[in-house]
Amino acid sequence: MSNKRVAPWIAGSVGVVLIGLLVLLAVAKPSTDSASSPLLGKAAPAVRSTTTDGKTFDLARRKGSWVVLNFFNSTCVPCRNEHPRLLEFADAQKQSENPVELYTVVNDDSDAAVKAFFDTNGGDWPRVKDDDGAIAVAFGVAKVPETWVVDPNGFVRLRVIGELSRGFLQTRIDEMIALAEASS
Repeated sequence: MSNKRVAPWIAGSVGVVLIGLLVLLAVAKPSTDSASSPLLGKAAPAVRSTTTDGKTFDLARRKGSWVVLNFFNSTCVPCRNEHPRLLEFADAQKQSENPVELYTVVNDDSDAAVKAFFDTNGGDWPRVKDDDGAIAVAFGVAKVPETWVVDPNGFVRLRVIGELSRGFLQTRIDEMIALAEASS
């Protein structure tokens, strides 16, 4: 066969494969899984900032509580998709005897855009400013959304890259709390 006769077949095959991959990406469900990090099991980075409403935030002062830091940007589609799950989590914490503290860490976004998002979509937990990206760098955030869990002793226990699935965060935190109680 000559090159002129083979080229259309090769181009067609590549096209079919690419279309198949695009369809697969379009219909694939996001998977929630924890990810490794050199911070796991180590003291959380020192984080000091202010919230979007002007209050001081110091992660070291949160010792004694389980803390969730959810890195967020209002234009991020997976962030928008997971927001209802964070609302469910926050509502469940309001009913808890020992609630987990939830904080949104604003990643490369304006206060006005974040306020508009939360005004429209709900959520009354604090939003921590990370104007210079220092918090994201300290945690090694790859991209938003990314969620981190810090235990009551100030140690990093969980890193989740990507969109949270329903119930994942609560289940993992419940497991970590049970393990901590069993070992004490």
